Amino acid sequence: MSKRKLQALNYPLASAFDLADESKVRNLVVWLEDQKIRQYKVDERDDLRNTQSATWASAYDKYLQDVNCPLETKKAPEVIDWLLGLAIRLEYSDAADKYSKASSENIKLEQSEAPKMITANPLDHIDFGSPEFIEGVNTIANILEISKHPNHLLTLEAIVKLVRTRMTKQAVENPDTVVAKGTPFPFQEKDLGFDKGDYVTNQACKILRLLYIHDLRDLQTKINECIVSVQTVTANPKTDTRLGKDISRLHCNYGKSLTA
Repeated sequence: MSKRKLQALNYPLASAFDLADESKVRNLVVWLEDQKIRQYKVDERDDLRNTQSATWASAYDKYLQDVNCPLETKKAPEVIDWLLGLAIRLEYSDAADKYSKASSENIKLEQSEAPKMITANPLDHIDFGSPEFIEGVNTIANILEISKHPNHLLTLEAIVKLVRTRMTKQAVENPDTVVAKGTPFPFQEKDLGFDKGDYVTNQACKILRLLYIHDLRDLQTKINECIVSVQTVTANPKTDTRLGKDISRLHCNYGKSLTA
């Protein structure tokens, strides 16, 4: 997601950008401020431009406060993604007429080619990118104690998954059926079977493997349910004996016609 935003902003080092490289992250922050965001005046950017300084982290924290970054975390992926989003919004506002014209032309082209549909679904009229909608998603996430993703739509998917699994009528009446119990699986201590050369990457691979196994088990459960459903039908077939009599008569009449 971040690399697509870098490409949209025409960042010259987009292809080589690496969030794990602190120097590249600092240089990107300086480039965004100089070229896109421009929160400070030129002579006020010295502390931020001095990426080798021991006080750069303090200057960076102050910069995030000055641009009103709403994120509580200071982790690079989330903050950089937010800064890129801010830069894109400012880039659009600087040339709104150009982008609006291009967008309207694309919409007209799509409308001319697509069939017209009339719907009364109120969800079709919601702006899923509006500040009010994003604030609503984050509020629900806080209530449900769900970690927020920089992309609010992914946060919404997590909320939907929790509601479907934990807040149905059956789950509320029998919470023991949906609340996991037992000792957490110590995946950090298990052998991955291969080595990616990086501790964080190896841990991520372990998590992905567990999620994959979980999906396979869920698929197997659904297959078993289908088999049971089919067996309940085939194990107790219902027959109409009248059809057998009709078929017998048909055979008799057919035999008589051949004899004649």
